[in-house]
Amino acid sequence: MEKDAMETLKQWIKESSHIVFFGGAGVSTESKIPDFRSTDGLYHQEYPYPPETILSHTFYLRNPEEFYRFYRNKMLFPDAQPNKAHLALAKLEADGKLDAVITQNIDGLHQKAGSRKVYELHGSVHRNYCTQCGKFYGMKDILESQGVPHCTCGGIVKPDVVLYEEGLDSATLRSSVRAIEQADMLIVGGTSLTVYPAAGLIDYYRGRKLVLINRDETGRDTMADLIIREPIGETLGYLLEE
Repeated sequence: MEKDAMETLKQWIKESSHIVFFGGAGVSTESKIPDFRSTDGLYHQEYPYPPETILSHTFYLRNPEEFYRFYRNKMLFPDAQPNKAHLALAKLEADGKLDAVITQNIDGLHQKAGSRKVYELHGSVHRNYCTQCGKFYGMKDILESQGVPHCTCGGIVKPDVVLYEEGLDSATLRSSVRAIEQADMLIVGGTSLTVYPAAGLIDYYRGRKLVLINRDETGRDTMADLIIREPIGETLGYLLEE
């Protein structure tokens, strides 16, 4: 582990009181949830259709049966547990250090770890709504249903996740921008910063403590004040060892 970088990270956290964390799929890989673009991720597996096609709004409308078959098999992980990264962030919030978690993930593990202020840019698998009457359904309801899930009113139940071709929730986006603008430290982890508009959020940061924690290079490395090339669970878990 990069000892000097870790000590710098700890010192900056100690000096900061309005930290914001922005994370991607890499935050959950240590919880056994595959990311989309790694060698073993969803984009490197073979299906009748590419995952980008299946997870699109158009495909959902035209072929909901196939959409839900893929969705149940590859997007839902009911037994996944928070890892050290999730737990460390929850502790930073409890200690009054961290203002918000902004995540591209849909697994709900930040909340499961105890984080309270979480902005889910791409929605959550734990929220599903009838497209006709708006009735709420949990992830368990989707897992236990067959084929296309229907509401008691007869309407189709849709996951509250942002599919390809759909826009991000404007209120969530505004809250995320506001949190980053007010942050005195921004930690970005587990993301290649290639998915827009989410990746563009870091442009709103005006401070001098931009930390990138990612094993691979990102397109924003030149912007960073500190770069750590270690697994994020291991890195943030180091903060829990004090």
